[in-house]
Amino acid sequence: MFSGIVEEIGLALRAGDERYRFRSSLVARDLGVGDSVAVSGACLTIVARGKDWFEVDLSVETLRRTTFGRLKEGDPVNLERPVRLADRLSGHIVQGHVDAVGSVVRAAPDLQVRMPRELMRYCVEKGSIAVDGVSLTMFDLGDDTFSVAVIPYTAEHTTLGSASPGDPVNIEVDVTAKQIEKLLTPYLAKFR
Repeated sequence: MFSGIVEEIGLALRAGDERYRFRSSLVARDLGVGDSVAVSGACLTIVARGKDWFEVDLSVETLRRTTFGRLKEGDPVNLERPVRLADRLSGHIVQGHVDAVGSVVRAAPDLQVRMPRELMRYCVEKGSIAVDGVSLTMFDLGDDTFSVAVIPYTAEHTTLGSASPGDPVNIEVDVTAKQIEKLLTPYLAKFR
């Protein structure tokens, strides 16, 4: 589990096929093989590491649901270590299970993102969403778009500050909304 508070911008050192390598000065320091790490919002398992890098293997499902299939060497990525039980939860509960790839419509500071219309049912005004692993608060909801305010600190310390219209981004909607829908669906069907 993650909080959506990015700790570092890393770089893709090797991308393609199923094994990816990322440079990291902070996050790689205390994570080992078998540990989870969020890379641009996707929960991945470290399979190899060095002093300032780590490697992950990507499944077909991860490549299909995320921006990793478009990632090139030298591209920046958002990195976050998992939350420990003793940590403060500064963002919101982020699983690192990317729901879909969206696209930037308008750049920060009032970042607007388009995502698959069927995911909008999980979005509410002032609700939480993770964009490339960054915990954000939504406003100005449309049929298939939402906006988020990217403050200067977030713009400087995440990849969202350099995101341009058309850029793909990983989207994770709030898991609580999905769980409530799943639990209520059988009961609501009785009233139709």
